[in-house]
Amino acid sequence: MVLNDIKSTLADLSDKDKSKILSRYFKTGKGEYGEGDIFLGITVPNQRLVAKEFYQKVSLEEIKDLLSFDIHEYRLTALLMLVLKYEKSKNDKERKQFIDFYLSQTARINNWDLVDTSCYKILGHYCFHHKQENLLYDLAKSDDLWEKRIAIVSTYCYIKNKTLDIVPEIVVMNINHPHDLMHKANGWMLREMGKRDEEKLINFLDEFATKLPRTSLRYAVEKIDPTLKDYYMKLK
Repeated sequence: MVLNDIKSTLADLSDKDKSKILSRYFKTGKGEYGEGDIFLGITVPNQRLVAKEFYQKVSLEEIKDLLSFDIHEYRLTALLMLVLKYEKSKNDKERKQFIDFYLSQTARINNWDLVDTSCYKILGHYCFHHKQENLLYDLAKSDDLWEKRIAIVSTYCYIKNKTLDIVPEIVVMNINHPHDLMHKANGWMLREMGKRDEEKLINFLDEFATKLPRTSLRYAVEKIDPTLKDYYMKLK
């Protein structure tokens, strides 16, 4: 019954015109990274409202069911509910259950927004507070694009807690990955690291700027002094 209620609520919020726009934006064409994704055309704020309404009622099995669908909003809403369950739980054993579940579902966390709205709030938080960085290093070694992105974006929790050494380590592990979505994620986390410790970013750039893809470099230097920004960009 809960699943039916969630699906019905999402259906009521769907927008055909927006679904077409989102399908193009998230690259759902043949051979593109989002191939096969189906969009109902629901805004993220509305999905957050649905998640807030149902997260206490839904089970992990029901979240797994939602994640099994190709409908993008089902998967995103499922992950938003999982984030709320994790954040509201004060029980370490229960939180570990959520982590194990999250890691078991990475094949369905298969678009950049699904990764970015969930991983650092669940996996990153858990790894930071339980010193389980090995989970992130293992994901960074994966052959799967999305698991690699989960690894680097999860370091955002470390950045927020001003624990920065893990960030360049994981960036370097996939510094030459062929996909633009990894270039963006690596550059994004380097930029956020630099906002907390610019010297650490500069030291990294002095060593690796010429090896970074241009997109990663452009993201990384976005907030630094314009003169330094120009210097590093001209190295490419």
